[in-house]
Amino acid sequence: MRLRRVGEAGRELPIVSAGDGRWFDASGVVADYRPDTIGAAWPLLTTAMAEGCLPAFDPRGLRVGAPVARPGKIVCVGVNYLAHAEETEHEKPAEPVVFLKTSATVVGPHDAILIPRGSVATDYEVELAAVIGSTARYLDDAEQGLACVAGYTVSDDVSERDFQMNHGGTWDKGKNCETFNPLGPELVTADEIPDPQRLGIGLTVNGEVRQEANTAQMIFGVGEIVRYLSRFMVLEPGDVINTGTPAGVAFGYPGDKPYLRRGDVVEAAIEGLGAHRSPVGAA
Repeated sequence: MRLRRVGEAGRELPIVSAGDGRWFDASGVVADYRPDTIGAAWPLLTTAMAEGCLPAFDPRGLRVGAPVARPGKIVCVGVNYLAHAEETEHEKPAEPVVFLKTSATVVGPHDAILIPRGSVATDYEVELAAVIGSTARYLDDAEQGLACVAGYTVSDDVSERDFQMNHGGTWDKGKNCETFNPLGPELVTADEIPDPQRLGIGLTVNGEVRQEANTAQMIFGVGEIVRYLSRFMVLEPGDVINTGTPAGVAFGYPGDKPYLRRGDVVEAAIEGLGAHRSPVGAA
């Protein structure tokens, strides 16, 4: 199944599709796709879809929101593609590099990315996002990790490199500006993505290809990331895990770096999961 939220920000309606282009109003089954409902939504919607009791819905012309409303936490994995580690002059990590983003960074897949005040180095990072569907703590192996994933979506871990690298402390200053995590357009349930390590992933800016790779190139796969994180924190339904970005970010370019500017258009896509089209504005 494919789960979407459509409508104006803060008043989105949950809809569902079997992937055949037809959409149905899911609000009679689940009020919204939120952390407290996402774990139960899948089986309830499966039954409702099988029984054919959901009203048809036409989402054309409506804004698309993030597929999960206000995730409890966004856990990010850095330098998880070898070529990206090399372009940013990091050694290949022995363990996943982990940092957090706040849920306030999340916006819809076609909402504007706002360059923060004082920014000189706002960057893009297309990433496969895994959404947790059941509580994960102290998991034993990657297979258990994958079993805790409700589904997958497209994420852009927007970053301000000057804030991130040159203002002391951790990376958080460059990761948590408003609009810095476009997410969506939909949550594709895990049963439709049997192997998340075989997906084409890419990003363009103004039609120019900047990132192009495959999730097979990840250093740590999705299941291992979930298992690893469960050693250090409890993962709960609705949590989002950004699994890392491939090479091609502006920060990794030699010489003049093509950071985002007002008026740019960023398009991020992952095979089978859909695409963003985010205009760039200014805070």
